[in-house]
Amino acid sequence: MFESQPLTHREGNRELSDRLRVGTLPTGWLDGLVKDLDTSVVILGGGPGGYEAALVAAHLGADVTIVDRDGLGGAAVLTDCVPSKTLIATSHSLSRFEVAGGLGVRFDGLTGGHEAVVDLGAVNERILELAAAQSRDIAKRLETVGVRVCRGVGRLVSATGVTMDLGSGTTEELDADVVLVSTGATPRVMDPALPDGERILTWQQLYALTEVPRRLIVVGSGVTGAELADAYLGLGSEVVLVSSRDRVLPGEDADAATVIENVFRRRGMQVMDRSRAAGAKRAGDGVLVTLEDGREISGSHVLLAVGSIPQTQGMGLAEAGVALTDSGHIRVDRVSRTSVRGVYAAGDCTGVLPLASVAAMQGRIAMSHALGDTVAPLQLRVVSANIFTDPEISTVGYSQKDIDEGRIDARAVMLPLSTNPRAKMQNAQDGFVKLFAATGSGTILGGVVVAPQASELIFPIALAVQHRLTVDQMANTTTIYPSLSGSIAEAARRLHSSD
Repeated sequence: MFESQPLTHREGNRELSDRLRVGTLPTGWLDGLVKDLDTSVVILGGGPGGYEAALVAAHLGADVTIVDRDGLGGAAVLTDCVPSKTLIATSHSLSRFEVAGGLGVRFDGLTGGHEAVVDLGAVNERILELAAAQSRDIAKRLETVGVRVCRGVGRLVSATGVTMDLGSGTTEELDADVVLVSTGATPRVMDPALPDGERILTWQQLYALTEVPRRLIVVGSGVTGAELADAYLGLGSEVVLVSSRDRVLPGEDADAATVIENVFRRRGMQVMDRSRAAGAKRAGDGVLVTLEDGREISGSHVLLAVGSIPQTQGMGLAEAGVALTDSGHIRVDRVSRTSVRGVYAAGDCTGVLPLASVAAMQGRIAMSHALGDTVAPLQLRVVSANIFTDPEISTVGYSQKDIDEGRIDARAVMLPLSTNPRAKMQNAQDGFVKLFAATGSGTILGGVVVAPQASELIFPIALAVQHRLTVDQMANTTTIYPSLSGSIAEAARRLHSSD
């Protein structure tokens, strides 16, 4: 994306040239040289992209400073991934009571169902403590390797200069050989539906609730909206999911999205397709959501899950020459370089792929490239993604849409989970395994798993995609009987037989 440029180090030191091509040097070849150069690295933001980058840079001998405003781990640890997935796990634990009824299990002499009661205050207290503990663990690890952590806000004053406005009220200027911007993103809000933290909420404000919402309106049916709608349905809320598209999870595999929407409806969720919210306001002790077609929906609370915006404003990026997209995201190439020599970016502020795992990989790649270590450019085609609904949706590699639109020449096989013996034992009726293989060679190009804990089942498919394994290699690998993973091997066998 950008022309190769030398990485300038502190005055009086040598320059490293980008003629040291990516992947041409053995690991650790420049470790001693980097230490001799006493390279200064400043990282803006302590989320996964930032703290993982700091660990790599410290390992390579750099002098590393992180300036972070909200707490190490960023939104992923403090207000997003860790809290939401903990809430979801709590909700799913309740659903096991319902599944148990289908297995013939009864509780306390009842004829069916369950009488579990959710203490949401206690649930959220545990969630926040777990998040804080994870943040403390990250801080200890960074301290162990000698990273300096500053609480405050940093901004570029030049390509090699950073100003830190510290929480103590003081300001500090730093000279940097390498800068990494990893400031993440924040929930998008609607002017006619400004969050108040009590009834009109973003996903970062949910953990102050002490009671399960009686009737929760979720605006937005993307990943965040679908996950949290499912979670609160399991916790006992009456849930209305407002979707502007013709189905939930519009960016996902259509077969998988159909399964999830059917499950939502069967469990009692009201899914309003092709319905765009125009605004939300307080109405007595509840809320009123207005749709663009004039319809109104009343509820006790509303959750806004309408996307996010990068936190890149007011940081001096444009003034320093860092190229931004129209949406405010930082433009980067596959080794995380921006348009300014020595300035890198990672995570949600880049808009590459909003996953904590991708942010962490971007940060690691950035430091390895900047400090002369061996590095492989980011390959999104081998990144696994998961949606933590019940059942979960996991994907990796090329998609059904890629096949249908002619971007790849591949065949697909889909096996319903209901035919799997282990799934029958667990009363897991919803889901499937889908594999995509290249026509002719049989190379596995991607897959979709919709199942309980699909996030664990996608790994063998991800390995196959990463290492370009064939359906025969997967089919000839022994699986446990009975197991959910047996359906993956069976799908591979069926792809072989269809040659």
